[in-house]
Amino acid sequence: MTVESFAVLGVVLASIILFATEKIAVDMVALLAMSALVLGGILTPQEGLAGFSDGATVAVAGMLVLSSGLAATGAVSQLPGFLAPIMQRNRTLGVAAMMLVVSLVSGFINNTACVAVFLPVCLGISRMIRVSPSKLLMPLSFAAIFGGTCTLIGTSPNLLVSSIARNHGLAPFGMFEISRLGIIMLVVGTIYMLTMGIRLLPERRRAEQMTKHFGMGKYLAEIVLLPEAPSLGLPLAKSPLMGELELEIISLTRAGDVMSLPSPQTVLEGGDVLLVCCDVEALSELQQRQHLRLKTDMKVGDQDLQKRDGALLEVLIPTRSTLVKESLESINFRTRFGATAIALRHRGEDRVIHRQIAKTRLRAGDVLLVEVQRDRLDEFKGYPDFAVISESRVERPQRQKILTASLIFVAVVLSASFGLLPIEVGSVVGAVLMVLTGCLTREAAYHALDWKIIALIAGSLSLGTAMEKTGLAEILARQIVSQLGSYGPIALVSGTYFAAMILTEMISNSATAALMTPIAIASATAVGYDTRPFLVAVMFACSASFMTPIGYQTNTMIYGPGQYRFSDFLKVGIPLNMLFWVLSSILIPILFPV
Repeated sequence: MTVESFAVLGVVLASIILFATEKIAVDMVALLAMSALVLGGILTPQEGLAGFSDGATVAVAGMLVLSSGLAATGAVSQLPGFLAPIMQRNRTLGVAAMMLVVSLVSGFINNTACVAVFLPVCLGISRMIRVSPSKLLMPLSFAAIFGGTCTLIGTSPNLLVSSIARNHGLAPFGMFEISRLGIIMLVVGTIYMLTMGIRLLPERRRAEQMTKHFGMGKYLAEIVLLPEAPSLGLPLAKSPLMGELELEIISLTRAGDVMSLPSPQTVLEGGDVLLVCCDVEALSELQQRQHLRLKTDMKVGDQDLQKRDGALLEVLIPTRSTLVKESLESINFRTRFGATAIALRHRGEDRVIHRQIAKTRLRAGDVLLVEVQRDRLDEFKGYPDFAVISESRVERPQRQKILTASLIFVAVVLSASFGLLPIEVGSVVGAVLMVLTGCLTREAAYHALDWKIIALIAGSLSLGTAMEKTGLAEILARQIVSQLGSYGPIALVSGTYFAAMILTEMISNSATAALMTPIAIASATAVGYDTRPFLVAVMFACSASFMTPIGYQTNTMIYGPGQYRFSDFLKVGIPLNMLFWVLSSILIPILFPV
């Protein structure tokens, strides 16, 4: 190996470690790797930055906007409506219907957007039929993964592998070229989840009122300000009550009028009734000193909160949210969003945080219980930093643009399927049409662009380029061939799939695709085999992330709402991963002869 090869190997290993530990955001790791390769002279600036103009990067960006357009018009949300009656009659049949519908949708739109649409539906159904959400949400996430393997645009790794193959002078993949294998995997995966998988899922908690689920009984109270209270005549922000106790004011009732989320400048008067979120036991100790009367007979539930001029929502912090690693205090949450956070549940933890919420740093997968002013509810639900997973009142979205958005999307798919336009060109044209026809605002289109994914793909591509340029990919391929080549093509394809499958559980699936595709091409070329089956192996292995909640974004999304533990994914996911590995080892050489 040359000095350059050793240097690239060091960058690759360091990147994998940083990807896996998430000490630094994955998109920053990819950009750091790209910067190191350019500064080290291994790649030219043009080679380092080429990933941003790569067809896969452009196609993924376009598809994100198209998916957002479908979601914004309500085109996708039309589908789940028939699921509740089926699940009420037969839960297994209902889960099967849900998985098939989700798989169909995720084959054509971004998987994260698909799960964001179906997540609140599944939580609502779980409350309706009184079944634990943990029995529905993992099948939801896995169904989205199954469906993504059925088309070229189903997942970003599929587009990435096809683009890298084209850059090597190989024919790009057709829209439905991998569909035969994808459908088989979808059927097998669905049968596994309906038989063995669903039995391994925990009965972690039953769906219930949000206030009860977040343990709000000891933290919600109504207090009456007596005539001699020292807080009278003072604005909320300067009242002694706020100074002595950490609390959030949810509403203020005065002479029968209710003010939801009163401003800090609201002046308090005698007889005001405040609905507060705080430690009720601590509040009771202040009754005499602050001249308060605590209404101890009050039991606050979802319906009580909904009667006020506010909406109670359970919201998820997605992986792509800009609020990750921020605190509510640092972003001025209440003023910025017109909402008050009254409880927080960290991803994968049983405990609920009621105190010091504002100072707690948020993580991807966290779930917040928030009270939102009704006049800002639509605005709040439109922010990409949140995914609303539960609310007492479900509003109908504006649907006048459903047909337009659907026709644009179908036109993009058909143009790519029949070779009329490359997928990256068609997706960009479709994204522009979504904005021009009013299906999506320009601001919403820019919000739909997940710059973390775009930076991750572009940066990861530079790693693959450096591996090829220095000969590292060929060296690693020779090692694989020397170990498995004598056992024939099936063993070589199987080994490629297994390596990518394990790697994608530790790091991003897009990064895995960028690293493994050059190695797969070099392995096939070294022994004179067709590269197609090796590329297909990488595509499917990069999406087969069932063993951990961090290997795939949809798994992270359902981790908190489903109250799962890391071990739950291992228990359900390991057999599924092994099943997909064995099937792929057998079927890929048959469907894509070497």
